[in-house]
Amino acid sequence: MENSYIPYGAYWATPFARWQGSFAGLHALEFAAAVARDELAKRKIDPAATFDHAILGTTIPQNMSFYGLPWVTGMIGAPDVGGPTVNQACATSARCLAMADQEVRDGQAGCVLVITADRCSNGPHLYYPAPEGPGGTGAHEDYVLDNFGRDPYAGCAMVDTADNVARKFGISTAYQNEITLQRYQQYADATADDCAFLRRFMTLPFNVPDAKFRKTRGTLAGDEGIVNTTAEGLAKLKPVRPEGSVTFGGQTHPADGNAAIIVTTEARAQDLSAKPHVKIRLAGFGQARTDKAHMPYAPIPAARRALEDAGLKLSDIAIAKSHNPFIVNDIVFAQETGFDLARLNNYGCSLVWGHPQGPTGLRAIIELIEELEIRGGGNGLFMGCAAGDSAMAVVVEVSG
Repeated sequence: MENSYIPYGAYWATPFARWQGSFAGLHALEFAAAVARDELAKRKIDPAATFDHAILGTTIPQNMSFYGLPWVTGMIGAPDVGGPTVNQACATSARCLAMADQEVRDGQAGCVLVITADRCSNGPHLYYPAPEGPGGTGAHEDYVLDNFGRDPYAGCAMVDTADNVARKFGISTAYQNEITLQRYQQYADATADDCAFLRRFMTLPFNVPDAKFRKTRGTLAGDEGIVNTTAEGLAKLKPVRPEGSVTFGGQTHPADGNAAIIVTTEARAQDLSAKPHVKIRLAGFGQARTDKAHMPYAPIPAARRALEDAGLKLSDIAIAKSHNPFIVNDIVFAQETGFDLARLNNYGCSLVWGHPQGPTGLRAIIELIEELEIRGGGNGLFMGCAAGDSAMAVVVEVSG
């Protein structure tokens, strides 16, 4: 089977905007399609002539999102392109890439657009009819907040899983604060020199459209909602749970945005690449589930499986990125594997720039590719936990 490749530069991400911020009034799928049209045009890529398959990753329902991927490809100008709509919580991006990789490897597709989009802001409030219930009264939920607040299997909130791992592995609040501050300092490298690193894959300043995508109603100079974080400020925060150790400073925040990557054959990747000599190969994937209510530990076995799939050892990995909804994720990974925290999450991570669910992992993988290209190539690892004490990991090889 032929390996799958990502053309250098054939990917993008919007800035991530804070909860109830600049993107709160934008339909996530319509927004993603509008951005894709612009970004493909900038790269002189004709969607109708280029793609024969596409995959949409999205986790939070939007109006008419039942139509999913075919609606999105229709909006971007590829009305003949079909494909699935995928939801695997925070592992959605990694799953979409794994599916695209398989389509190309099996010869079922020659060029796949992976597009991910979510809007945590203004999430739907759902009512589930129950005709046989007392008086016919049904059940209801706030799709975002209620699911963040309680895993129906584990019976606890996501923050409790981080506290459980911190307690089990002896991770103090003080150490969490130390590494959290390090993560914010790493993100400062991405915004240095007028956001030079972010501009490698993000259009800045970013024009924020109105809800009808006809006018510009503002601009963003970069990610919106980044908290000015200091050692003194972190030290003042109390744990979220009285008996716990995780503070609000040591966890991510909900956000809105979208991201996309093209996956194709080696020959086609060279044609579509902004730097044809740079080769980006999807080398391995892994999935895992860990003990109940210990979600931040799950990326460790997922990473091991991805490395095994790629035929590599952790010592072969030059740099890594994580989806770290809690800084506990990074700390326990380093403690259990011996991986150097200084080689993890350079230029930023979801702890800092937020978590719009579906696109979170894809942005991290895009940043991973760019950092590898800057250093002249090498193997990179992405891993991230997901709802249900699960995780996925991806190994990427950059050469040239």
